[in-house]
Amino acid sequence: MNGNDATAYNLTQHTPKSVVNVAILGAESTGKTTLCRDLAAHFGCPWVPEYMRTYLQAKWDKEHLTCTWEDLLPIAQGQIELENKLAAQAAQNSDSSYLFCDTSLFELMVYSNWYYGDCPDALTQAALTHHYDLILLTEVDIPWVADDLRDSPHQRDEISAYFESQLTRHQKPFHRIGGDRDERVQQVLEWLS
Repeated sequence: MNGNDATAYNLTQHTPKSVVNVAILGAESTGKTTLCRDLAAHFGCPWVPEYMRTYLQAKWDKEHLTCTWEDLLPIAQGQIELENKLAAQAAQNSDSSYLFCDTSLFELMVYSNWYYGDCPDALTQAALTHHYDLILLTEVDIPWVADDLRDSPHQRDEISAYFESQLTRHQKPFHRIGGDRDERVQQVLEWLS
């Protein structure tokens, strides 16, 4: 299956040294987007939305189709282009140079392996070489909320354990984060101080 043509995709991460970048990973409907928004509001900085949601929502709305293997590299490129653009913007912020990323290519790699048992080589290589100053793995401690794209309300604990195993396997240091909205923000503030 690993035959996706990666030659058309540039998955290089460009984060200025002045930017502290934080990747928030985890199973679906575990508060990643909310935490990114809350942290960005606290610090007055940009945050990177999950490009896969935008891409797949458009595909669902137009064709009523879900993610396929052929979507993985276009999603990866869209994610890293958005991250690079917002990292450059964050570097221009004189108050604080933080960037909170609602997912990363590592998450896309994990989900590719979860759903397909494989991942395009270019995506794996990029996911494993990208750097984040802080990686957070959201706990499964908030209610699942249905939408057009979510499909695993009863597998969140299993998916979360798989994330932890992959982060550990690839020697990516991370912190688990849980609690209510305020507790999560306070935890991150402590880790960033």
